[in-house]
Amino acid sequence: METLLASAYGKESALLFTTGFGANDATLSTLCDAIPDLIVFSDELNHASMIYGIRYSKAEKKIFRHNDVAHLAELLQAADPARPKLIAFESLYSMDGDFAPLAQIVALAEQYQALTYLDEIHSAGVYGERGLGYAEQLGLLDKITIIQGGFGKSYGAAGGYIAAPRSVVEAVRSWAPAFVFSTSSPAPVVAAALASFKYNLEHDTQRKHLLAIVDHLKTGLRAAGIPLVSADSHILPLLVGDPHRNKHISKVLLDEHDIYVQPVNAPTVPAGSERLRVTPTSAHSHADVETFLAALGRVWAANDLRRAG
Repeated sequence: METLLASAYGKESALLFTTGFGANDATLSTLCDAIPDLIVFSDELNHASMIYGIRYSKAEKKIFRHNDVAHLAELLQAADPARPKLIAFESLYSMDGDFAPLAQIVALAEQYQALTYLDEIHSAGVYGERGLGYAEQLGLLDKITIIQGGFGKSYGAAGGYIAAPRSVVEAVRSWAPAFVFSTSSPAPVVAAALASFKYNLEHDTQRKHLLAIVDHLKTGLRAAGIPLVSADSHILPLLVGDPHRNKHISKVLLDEHDIYVQPVNAPTVPAGSERLRVTPTSAHSHADVETFLAALGRVWAANDLRRAG
């Protein structure tokens, strides 16, 4: 599994973890402590696993506003040029469904000689010619120092991984307590992940179908005036803005229409931005999209929710 991951991402080495959370936590905390005098620049909406990995290290951290390249540039420029730097960010943010400005972040990393740590877990399996993620789609795989991903999302399996220079992988393998003292993934779980990863490298039928379903759904949501937090990706957060109605709508869709849509309330997202997180899959059909749009339209109207202009 690790040999294939390293080869696919064009990196020297790869390391498998039992979870994607563990991959982020172990790798970031280890690197932050292993590199003397490191400064970490972290997007404010990074996943909790990245935040915890950075927080519980001894490294100095600077938080830049979400996807704000100008703010990141200001922080990098203000830092001591002699100190090592690491920029940690995601390619696709799961609660807002928006992509990061990867090319601009990579350009800043090159300008300020910073290492880059990219969490691809929500885009791996969906984007790119071989489904490796958003960095592959933009042709930036070779520009990223460390790529993290996992099999618990699009690949339908379990486990996390990093693909990186051999020195990074060996440092984590040797020094990360969360890796060293954790039980390895069971062989059947790894076999399932390996089979799914191999299939996705060689076949794009499901990815193309999923993206067609997503386009259909976005078109229908726009026509119905349903407000979206972001329309960047296949993760489509529908803005409700009230925790009680958000939970109620999810319950009505399930009880009366046999459709489950995850309600996301504070503190996972800021109060006032409560949303329904719609995530279509390659198992859905165009007929399913029409059924969902009709049900959602009725429930939206019944609860007198605002429409997009």
